[in-house]
Amino acid sequence: MKIRFEKREKLHPVWKLLNPVICIVLALLACSFLVIAIGKDPVAAYGKLFSGGFGSAKKLSESILQAIPLMFCALGVSISFKMSINNIGAEGQYVMGAMAATGVALFCPWIPHALVIPAMIIAGFAAGALWAMLAVIPKAFWNVNETIITLMFNYVALLFVDFLLFGAWRDTSLNLNYSPAYPEYAMLPKVFGTRINSAIYIAIIAAVCIYLFFDKTTRGYQIRVIGSSVRAASYAGMNIRTNILIVMLFSGGLAGLAGVAQASGAVGRLQQNFANGTGYTAIIVAYLSKFNPFTVLIVSILFSGLSYGSVATQLVGVPDQVGVVIQGAILIFVLGGEIFSRNRLIITRREKETALAKKGATK
Repeated sequence: MKIRFEKREKLHPVWKLLNPVICIVLALLACSFLVIAIGKDPVAAYGKLFSGGFGSAKKLSESILQAIPLMFCALGVSISFKMSINNIGAEGQYVMGAMAATGVALFCPWIPHALVIPAMIIAGFAAGALWAMLAVIPKAFWNVNETIITLMFNYVALLFVDFLLFGAWRDTSLNLNYSPAYPEYAMLPKVFGTRINSAIYIAIIAAVCIYLFFDKTTRGYQIRVIGSSVRAASYAGMNIRTNILIVMLFSGGLAGLAGVAQASGAVGRLQQNFANGTGYTAIIVAYLSKFNPFTVLIVSILFSGLSYGSVATQLVGVPDQVGVVIQGAILIFVLGGEIFSRNRLIITRREKETALAKKGATK
């Protein structure tokens, strides 16, 4: 018996819509066996999970609040992935953006209060962009693989922030390694009468701009071509090096805005483990969204709701880590579904292979 994949010539539009839905359902079904294995009811666990994340207006608003930094990071890595640049460094870019915003909020008293938030946004974007571009310079000039470098830059950024929080930036009035609290004028305003902050508007505007950039501009077309075939892009005279730097500028800058949104919109200070894995979760969100900026916004809310609602599963005796397990399972099933949607599984029996070979030899 021989098993092989054969590429499909055409994929029906209905299947494109149903494929991710079916994969998510299968992921939930697979995770239900884990819940059964620990002796708990999966229906009750999933009920608590989804009601905890989306069961009321307040819970939904909290899920959206948690989703805002994830939106920025996922939008950022989606840009780089469109060019086949593996930006695994959104976690570090997020932290550097938060650090730059904290520096403006706490240590720039000469800035007029009305301009502090705009200055924090600019500083956060610039810090994330600079950190990303530094990591990708070896790729742009010497074609060094960027995956490991961007990943290692995460740890450098995290340790640098820890250095500040254990030293010069530590709030001595607390027994924790936190920075001093932001002044009121450095906090992003709330919207809809909830804890959701105005960074949600920036994320939506960023999604629209990304869509228009890739769909309507020459530079966006070049980036898509480079992502499909570097050789073809080089033959067409496209500047690969410049495009790499431009892509990482905006990719890292958006991740830096995630740090600004979290620091100035939710936490109100800089603290250890600030990103809490958001930069890595953003990679999953970007892949599940197929790098579509509008889908990124929706999937970010879904994932944040799973994370926020997983706390409620402890009420039925299920560990809150179930949310992380479900996120990973969804990624695995969706990627697997993509393989089967683009390719047809062909199983050929050995007898049939022999007969076909003989028939071909006779001809």
